[in-house]
Amino acid sequence: MRAVEQWDRIQETLSEGWQEARLSFTPEDPSAIAQAAAVLAPLGPGRALDSLRFHVRPSGGPSGVESVRNLLSRVDAKRIWGEVALLDVTAPERVAVEAPRRSRVPVSSARTRSPSPGTRSDAPATMRSPGAAARRPSGARTPYTRDDMNAILEIVARKPDNTYRVIAGRLLAGKILGGFQYAGTRPDDPNDVVPHEHRRELRALRVFGAWTNLTDLKAANTLDALATENGRTIVKHYLQDVGSTFGMCNDLHEWDLSYEHFYQGDTTAKRLFSFGFALSPWQTIQYKEYPSVGKFEGDRFDPRTWRPQTPTIAYLETRDDDAFWAARRIVAFTDDLIRAAVHTGEYSDPEAEKYLADVLIKRRNKIAQVYMTAINPIVSPQLDANGRLTFENAAVAAGAAPAPPSYRAAWMTFDNTTGQTQPISETQGPTTIEAPRNLPSASGSYIAIDISADSDAHPAWKKPIRTYFRRDGGGWKLAGLERIPEISPAGAVKKSTH
Repeated sequence: MRAVEQWDRIQETLSEGWQEARLSFTPEDPSAIAQAAAVLAPLGPGRALDSLRFHVRPSGGPSGVESVRNLLSRVDAKRIWGEVALLDVTAPERVAVEAPRRSRVPVSSARTRSPSPGTRSDAPATMRSPGAAARRPSGARTPYTRDDMNAILEIVARKPDNTYRVIAGRLLAGKILGGFQYAGTRPDDPNDVVPHEHRRELRALRVFGAWTNLTDLKAANTLDALATENGRTIVKHYLQDVGSTFGMCNDLHEWDLSYEHFYQGDTTAKRLFSFGFALSPWQTIQYKEYPSVGKFEGDRFDPRTWRPQTPTIAYLETRDDDAFWAARRIVAFTDDLIRAAVHTGEYSDPEAEKYLADVLIKRRNKIAQVYMTAINPIVSPQLDANGRLTFENAAVAAGAAPAPPSYRAAWMTFDNTTGQTQPISETQGPTTIEAPRNLPSASGSYIAIDISADSDAHPAWKKPIRTYFRRDGGGWKLAGLERIPEISPAGAVKKSTH
């Protein structure tokens, strides 16, 4: 049936006094949608998937009944066959007949705002900014209408009470300065003295991103604001647009995100010269998909091979101790905390909620197994007044590895002016080791202790961390810790990592 005939039949079903009808036109050939949009351009149609959305009013004008009929006749004349459907109609009492929901894709948060808890919205009562505009298929920008909003809401999950879950945001305080780079410093910020590629919190973002599958952490998704706190003007740094998390970054045509960069020459060439027969890992994964989660799994996940869309310099500079630092913070999220956090998302499907929490737990465990065992995991060293050295093994505490048979402590005097050390003795034991008897006793004295673990399963643990203690009154106070110390043959510290 021709499009104009379908519209005539729809008109016959409209109640007397109707004020506005919203229609869709879905071409049989999806490739013809651009041609159809050009014909219907006077109606300002919006696009939703493979359909065009537009509204009709009983009065005259560009959206009047006769105008719509003429334009649909032109669609028929160009032999663009398709289906015309009534989505909703507004009667005098403003009762809307809503279209059935199609998927469970969440509404994304607005940019330049910090996230806050979700809320609910009644679509007819939602306010739109008077200055909002939308780009049409023709390239023209026209005012954003209720039809544009409805076209979006049609493909968003709706609750039984006809409300939608949305993410509200708080506007950032202060003057917006734009984004920051993952390398170098801000030339207009005198407090920004450490190159960003050397900042641990930026280098370690790669590990946090791997855990949640946040593939879109690039400079364009950062924001700096000039704010005043306690009488001081400072630049505050924010991350924004974190919607590409979990499985939401992968859609019907993009499954490779988190496995490959946007451009990755080796894999691209491999597929090209094999005519697509050389399969990449992401092409063989059997995903258990939920619409509200997307393609997100924890069985094949490997944090070492995880890839963001764009490799930032800070990511490329990530060191083993950066990854260890991040892994300790991720491991601090217990199973119960993860499940409680996921529960706040109010997933409609309990199975999807459980699946998301299970995957996050699996990915957390793999991060711990990889990064907490890659280097010496000794943490929290203390030396009491009685000469008893105590510490913890973070990997063992996290359940990422079994305890080693024993630990070794190499004791040295340390000259804080020259960096020179002189060996005193070596002792060993469990996570509590007795100090040698001839430690310096003068107040202000320094000692250095290299602590390592005897573990054949994890050879990296045999490389010691270096701790520094200062004699303070009757006891010892931790003065420094180097997880990856660089020691010269003469025993002097060549370069400090902290």
